[in-house]
Amino acid sequence: MTRMRSPFDTSTLVLAAAALVLAVVAYLKDPGLPLLGVKSGFSMLAFVLPRMVVALLLAGLMQVLVPQNFVSRHFGHGGGLRALLIATVAGVVTPGGPMVTMPFVVALANSGVALPSLVAYMTAWSLFGLQRIIAWEAPLLGWPFVFARVVPSLAFPVIAGWLVSVFHPE
Repeated sequence: MTRMRSPFDTSTLVLAAAALVLAVVAYLKDPGLPLLGVKSGFSMLAFVLPRMVVALLLAGLMQVLVPQNFVSRHFGHGGGLRALLIATVAGVVTPGGPMVTMPFVVALANSGVALPSLVAYMTAWSLFGLQRIIAWEAPLLGWPFVFARVVPSLAFPVIAGWLVSVFHPE
């Protein structure tokens, strides 16, 4: 089983400091603004929290259900080009936004997926999410735009994963 990180890591402390600075700026502008900001933040939390809980549960279940030797064999350090291609396809077809994808990537990382495959997956998810293409890009910008954007960048996830393996050998 994996060890959980401290909730007080550097990124959390930087975010807290930024929130504090913005609260002071808001207070200087109007003493009532920080309370409005907190109410707005809790409203967003109420919207995001149920989705995040479900996404984290799914990620945890996947981590314990998918055998670690399977993950290591297909996506570990010896996965090579095949692992990068499979990770790329998985990134393309993964539905949802960061609330779903980030816990899934954490589960993959904790299951033994090598860094090059994780980079290929995240790059593909960022560039080619099918749900975004079908729901937003094609209807609003048209299929010619989609093809003009997607075709020239098809190799990027594999290249990104390969570059990680070259410059960051594990």
